[in-house]
Amino acid sequence: MTKPVPTLETDRLILRVPAAEDFEAWAAFYADQEAMRHIGGVQPRASAWRSMAVMAGAWMIRGYSMFSVIEKASGRWIGRLGPWMPEGWPGAEVGWALVRDAWGKGYATEGATAAIDWAFETQGWSEVIHTIEPANANSQAVARRLGSRILRQATLPAPFFTELDVWGQSREEWQARRR
Repeated sequence: MTKPVPTLETDRLILRVPAAEDFEAWAAFYADQEAMRHIGGVQPRASAWRSMAVMAGAWMIRGYSMFSVIEKASGRWIGRLGPWMPEGWPGAEVGWALVRDAWGKGYATEGATAAIDWAFETQGWSEVIHTIEPANANSQAVARRLGSRILRQATLPAPFFTELDVWGQSREEWQARRR
């Protein structure tokens, strides 16, 4: 039996399971060199499709995965964000990746806050991490705003093999900060 799939709302965002209507925006995002620079590089449409399908399928297998991020004001897809822990991952992650014109608006922090709250409340995690390349200053800034710090270094599993910093915090640290 599968768990109910949530839709989370913040002041400006709707976080929901990826859906077929997200694909064109998802594929355009995967084709954007700057947006993809720190998350694997530009990918062809077929890879974008597989990525979206993996995220949607993980909801069925794990009971959580990245959400599609919908901007309330426009109704458009602006990225993917949320809990993520595929096989071999260095921990229970809440990650984010947004289209470039959504950068600098606080959306990553707003959405990640809702996703971390949800993950701690429903998944029983004791820690949340964010895997961030050392050169990715924008994501480091989001992690800092979330109250995270560098915990350790890790190498992502195949096919990535990327060395990166693992930022994060414990459930207790998160809850103390949220009070």
